[in-house]
Amino acid sequence: MTVLAGHFQAPARPSLHRRWATRCNMADTHAVQRPEELVDVVDERNVVVRREVPRRVVRQDNLLHRCSFVLVFHSNGELFVQRRVSFKETYPSHYDPAPGGVVGSGETYEANAKREVEEEMGIRGVEMEALFDFLYQDEVTRVWGRTFKCVYDGPFVLQESEVESGQFMDLNQVKKLLQEEKVCPDSKVAVRKYLEQLDA
Repeated sequence: MTVLAGHFQAPARPSLHRRWATRCNMADTHAVQRPEELVDVVDERNVVVRREVPRRVVRQDNLLHRCSFVLVFHSNGELFVQRRVSFKETYPSHYDPAPGGVVGSGETYEANAKREVEEEMGIRGVEMEALFDFLYQDEVTRVWGRTFKCVYDGPFVLQESEVESGQFMDLNQVKKLLQEEKVCPDSKVAVRKYLEQLDA
């Protein structure tokens, strides 16, 4: 079952080919969200080189910063996949199989991961397992990411300013999604790295 923004629902097994519902009434603009939020800038060794830089500057200059990525698994092994809102500042309307967020200045990766899944999906009280760090860079964003894993069966409360909809998928469906649909490229790297470790 697809979960819509602003709703909560105990999820059931979905079909990849089921039409994703849309619920979005906000203006279609890609303005930076929380532009004055303070972020630490890091170098290619993930060492902080500038503290308390406004998020709008980080986006404007595409500065290297830290982000969390969270793989939210159902107890049956399926992975929760979001679809981002059309006005998201980066990768609007893309599928996101590893949601998370920009790590705030002085914030730890784990604290950010827990904060982001609570804000975006209403997930509370779960154990976060740190998996690996990775560097991702393109013309839109440059991040040192840390990938986490948690288990949560629902219910979900999706944040309307961030998430359009979401549903659980089995890993074969996720692999097909990565190949055929618009998926956040940094999250795609995180998921593919996780899948490679499973196959190793």
